[in-house]
Amino acid sequence: MSGPSTPGYAFRTLATSGAARAGVLTTPHGDVPTPTFMPVGTQGSVKTMSPDEVAATGARIVLGNTYHLWLRPGPEVVAELGGLHGFTKWPHAMLTDSGGFQAFSLAERRQTSEDGFVFRSHLDGAKKVLTPEVAMQVQGKIGADIAMQLDICPPGDASRADFEAACARTTRWARRCLAAKRPDQAVFGIVQGGTDPALRRAHAEELAAMPFAADHRAQPAPLRHARARGAGGDPRGPLRRVREGVARGARSGRGGGRARPRYLMLSSSVVGCPLRTTSTRIWFADISRA
Repeated sequence: MSGPSTPGYAFRTLATSGAARAGVLTTPHGDVPTPTFMPVGTQGSVKTMSPDEVAATGARIVLGNTYHLWLRPGPEVVAELGGLHGFTKWPHAMLTDSGGFQAFSLAERRQTSEDGFVFRSHLDGAKKVLTPEVAMQVQGKIGADIAMQLDICPPGDASRADFEAACARTTRWARRCLAAKRPDQAVFGIVQGGTDPALRRAHAEELAAMPFAADHRAQPAPLRHARARGAGGDPRGPLRRVREGVARGARSGRGGGRARPRYLMLSSSVVGCPLRTTSTRIWFADISRA
């Protein structure tokens, strides 16, 4: 068995079928059988459902949204209440995103530079600065088991030059995130490259050489636009090619020999419920969310 280098975390493969696999992701808050679908708890908890009801579905990992928790109630409040687990009363594993996609979506309120994002809060207009270091600090205070690196997420109709620039900056930010992370918190990297399998594979190889705990998440924005960009109404073709490129790149990178989980994020505006619920089998991801 091999796995992430962060103490308290491990991933082991139990069975394989072609490129698909079943395994177990071990975290300080318990094991997560994979493949699995990860429910989204924007403010840390899944709307309309109690923690017991979420657990009754078989879910053993829930996502919290760093952007929203950062703005309200704030990471200090969450930390004072026992971290995200104490705040939400969810006893199993938790993952938080970096807030980068939300910052990216605030196009009219946001400026981007090599340092990070500067934007205005949608709540009160307050100026916020989100850098790789701040993303790690906020996620560290919130205290989920797994944090996500800050990345650059270009729109689906961006040029190849823009996608290449996004890959390069995301790699630079990945190094900054790893340098600033909490020692006892696992961090997942994010693969960019749009729907170009070659770019995705090359970027996956770069990130696979870093001490991340996963082989890695595919960022949603380029995939969200797949249908509008001529995928014939069916997003599965571009998504499958991207997934295959990321998987090959992760395995061939210098860190590809370690068994690490693969996390795939899908857009609910593209992938309907039947596909979403089986996405971990279709794209051979260990963890997926919509």
